[in-house]
Amino acid sequence: MEATAHVEALTHWVVEIAQSLAAHGVKDVVVCPGSRSTPLALAVARHPVLRVWMHLDERSAGFFALGLARARHRPAAVLCTSGTAVANLLPAVVEAHLARVPLLLLTADRPPELRDNGAPQTIDQIGIFGRNVRWFFDLPVPQMTFLPFLRATLGRAIGSTLSAPAGPVHLNLPFREPLVPDRSLMATLLTQTPSSVQVTPARRMLGGAELATLASSLVECRRGLIIAGPDCPADLGPLLTILAHRLRFPVLADPLSGVRYGSHTDDYILGTYDAFLRDERFVVQYAPEVVLRFGAMPTSKPLLLYLQHHHQARQIVIDGGAGWREPTSLAREHLQVDEHWFCLALADALASSQREGPTLWLRAWQTAEQTARTTIQAHLLAQETISEPGLFARLGAWLPDGATLFVGNSMPVRDCDTFLAPRSTPLHVIGNRGANGIDGLVSTALGLAAGDATPLVMALGDLSLIHDTNGLIAARLHRLNATILLINNDGGGIFSFLPQASETDQFELLFGTPHGTDFAPLAALHGAQYTLASDWATVHAALQTGFAGGLHLIEIRTRRDQNVLDHRTIWPLVSVALERVGVIQPT
Repeated sequence: MEATAHVEALTHWVVEIAQSLAAHGVKDVVVCPGSRSTPLALAVARHPVLRVWMHLDERSAGFFALGLARARHRPAAVLCTSGTAVANLLPAVVEAHLARVPLLLLTADRPPELRDNGAPQTIDQIGIFGRNVRWFFDLPVPQMTFLPFLRATLGRAIGSTLSAPAGPVHLNLPFREPLVPDRSLMATLLTQTPSSVQVTPARRMLGGAELATLASSLVECRRGLIIAGPDCPADLGPLLTILAHRLRFPVLADPLSGVRYGSHTDDYILGTYDAFLRDERFVVQYAPEVVLRFGAMPTSKPLLLYLQHHHQARQIVIDGGAGWREPTSLAREHLQVDEHWFCLALADALASSQREGPTLWLRAWQTAEQTARTTIQAHLLAQETISEPGLFARLGAWLPDGATLFVGNSMPVRDCDTFLAPRSTPLHVIGNRGANGIDGLVSTALGLAAGDATPLVMALGDLSLIHDTNGLIAARLHRLNATILLINNDGGGIFSFLPQASETDQFELLFGTPHGTDFAPLAALHGAQYTLASDWATVHAALQTGFAGGLHLIEIRTRRDQNVLDHRTIWPLVSVALERVGVIQPT
């Protein structure tokens, strides 16, 4: 009798969780195999609305869910068994925390009487993710009397993933044996209309007086910038462009901002500033009065140094996520308001005082942008030899409208920032810039593909691919379409640009880390079509083939020492061109 009551409560419990997920719009559940998670795994697998994505590796599963959540713009759930399986979710949890991606972590656990006493596959899961989650709760074991409490807890948990700032939430789920629910009762319960507790995040806005004061102060500024960093809210680009026209301020758009590419893109949207801000004369001669910052901190180091050089400028951070994205400590004003509302409201407030025609300040930035872009493109497109900068200089023309480009960290994202110029057709450029790690990148990109980001191309370094080869299993398991542009410089290419490069006696051992991996067998192992490209025509043709579907691995081999020369050859060309058009004055 006691066992029957236990199974009944267990069945009601896990069905309530599955029903609440569906009712709150959490339609994707990434599931890892395990015993203790059995009851909930069966409930989500049998639910008519939920989609199960099986993964064998919890670390890859976490990042796959992260990609799904980014693609869907809604929470994704991850379910795993107890023990070290939970610990393997930490890297993805950290990224979701810092990048503000909504994730719901459902971790099965032993009941209280089996904790901290040597029971197998049992670790301390209480608060295991620390401050990297928005909320944590250790649920009781399933009990019929606690079903209303469970329903409320799920509403709170899912709502917390979306409340500003969005991010991961962890629910720990202890289950006693037996772990198999009543199949007949589950089928009946899944046909019933669920009830749920709804949590609706609110938009944050400024008061009318505060907005008017801000608008009047900005009207007085002639030398202003708008910076769009990574992970700006979706569809912010058109509104930022309207605001830029009102203020006559250029927009420095990071490639991961969602602002650099699209039909709204015009000559107010700049994307080559990383190149021309390397010229100290430009930095000194063009001092801003005010800077409006949206999104996370930009990728570009020269832009950061420019802001630090002009630390006296008024910097205003606009952040609807109500968090803190200001590592420079330069901004003296933080507006925790909805970015879409802010752009529209401020543009309306400025309508009556819009300046006539471009200012000299705006023209100078636009001229610098066009000059640097033309100079770089002419130099790189004329080169027949494969190079890392040359790849990104060509991708803007090669990627079709609406494509998704997932860029790896270290050198790929920096080359994307400098060399993938703005364009007026849709292109979605995404990367994991929360923690800037090189783990889980393959899985994140495949999660995007599972979320219908198509065609999907990921540009990754060799170490990034090696870090997440397990993630490739998902491509075959779920029949996902993706093309991997593998930039193989046999090690950590970014260190060749850093001060560590001077330590020549230990550089290769500690930083260069050559590994000599043959990636062709890896492609074969996962059923990917492999291409070793030694010229641009082969890269282009292989990309076009990849757009037709399936998993493709295109390997481009470069040399780290040559890559340093390729980059350092470009900057003097840009400086000479800027001087020639009169944007900067000789010193």
